[in-house]
Amino acid sequence: MKYLITIVGPTAIGKTALSIQLAQHFGCEIVSCDSRQFYQEMTIGTAVPTAEELAAAPHHFIHNQSIFKNYTVGDFEKEAITKLDALFAKNDFAILVGGSGLYVDAVLKGFDDFPEIPIAIREKVSQQYEQNGIEYLQQQLQQLDSVYYEKLTTENPQTLLNPQRMMRFAEVCLGTGKPYSSFLNQKQNQRSFTPIVIGLEAERLVLYNRINQRVDLMILSGLLEEAKALFPNKELNALQTVGYRELFDFFENKISLPEAIEEIKKNTRRFAKRQLTWFKRKENTQWFDYLTPSNEIIQYIATKKRSICQ
Repeated sequence: MKYLITIVGPTAIGKTALSIQLAQHFGCEIVSCDSRQFYQEMTIGTAVPTAEELAAAPHHFIHNQSIFKNYTVGDFEKEAITKLDALFAKNDFAILVGGSGLYVDAVLKGFDDFPEIPIAIREKVSQQYEQNGIEYLQQQLQQLDSVYYEKLTTENPQTLLNPQRMMRFAEVCLGTGKPYSSFLNQKQNQRSFTPIVIGLEAERLVLYNRINQRVDLMILSGLLEEAKALFPNKELNALQTVGYRELFDFFENKISLPEAIEEIKKNTRRFAKRQLTWFKRKENTQWFDYLTPSNEIIQYIATKKRSICQ
């Protein structure tokens, strides 16, 4: 039997450090599912593992795409499953780590099947977005699938700001005449591995302090310069990301630099709260305090493995 040790939790909680410790213990490799660490042009603002961390254990899906490519969660699912099949051919364990809940779900459960949408409808939706902006797409989704709109508003409001995702929702609703949500959870994908899901958490004040300290460190490490180099491409979907959007506002003289830094901290804290909401609703996740020694987590994995095998 093959086991995918999956480490989830909010940003800045220590997932990378734990994943390396577990990979070294089990002699296995790490698959990242952080939806922003894929991009080669984004390093500081996405908290990509350091060179030392990358050397400590083999990593996959770090800096493997460009911001100029439309890389979807569906693309990631296919590539990640192919990679995991190769990793499991030589080891009973692999590590999946990241805070992007949708990408974790893509690997563990897969996606639902959607009908092919006519090109004419896709072009029409794209034109509507170009002419009327993302607010129009948000209104369309609210009208065509109020259930899914409310779900996103509550659980993942960042998606409502993603043009590609919003256009996809409109395409499905208009192309099929049915709500987007009606196509969800229709089938269960078969996986060749058994997930063992571990969540890391901390008291809210502790987590927020860690986030604030990380943002300060990013600024000292050159985030301002990194964002300035990316500023000409600020409309790209990959750059609709906390840590970059706020500095783009600074470059456009909408806010001061201290205000931008405070906005990054505030929006990162909000993002962490949404991550916890997403992951806490998932069953079969064993939660540990972020200071829990790795040997205790390894012991839990061994116990869990024995219970699965029985």
